[in-house]
Amino acid sequence: MDRQTDALQDLRERVSASPFHATLGIDVVEAAEGRVRLAVDTTDAQKNLLGTIHGGVVATLADTAMGFAVRTAIDAGRPHVTIDLSVRFLRPASPGRIEAVGTVVRAGSQIAFADADVVAADGTLLARASGTYSVAAR
Repeated sequence: MDRQTDALQDLRERVSASPFHATLGIDVVEAAEGRVRLAVDTTDAQKNLLGTIHGGVVATLADTAMGFAVRTAIDAGRPHVTIDLSVRFLRPASPGRIEAVGTVVRAGSQIAFADADVVAADGTLLARASGTYSVAAR
């Protein structure tokens, strides 16, 4: 298998074994070195009191896409955690499919930076995010 196929398979296995990711319904659509695309089919159960998808769902999807992108850009077995997350909500999300593409800006030996765009099924940009990740030694 090539590195891209390995990354996709690894992330899909991790998501399927994670109750947190299963609860949200996160699907790993694509994975390549430094770039990951995720999707969630949101439902009425994820709406806030205003009737739109809760911002926490959008932020979680963005953070997960960026974190997974970082995972594909660092050595296997090196843990990483979010140390800073900024999300700019541009439009409200309605129930239905939303996707996030996380892209690594820079992956250093101790710190990584990534960006993500969250879009609706029709391509409408819903949010832009950036994150900083601490990368630990093995």
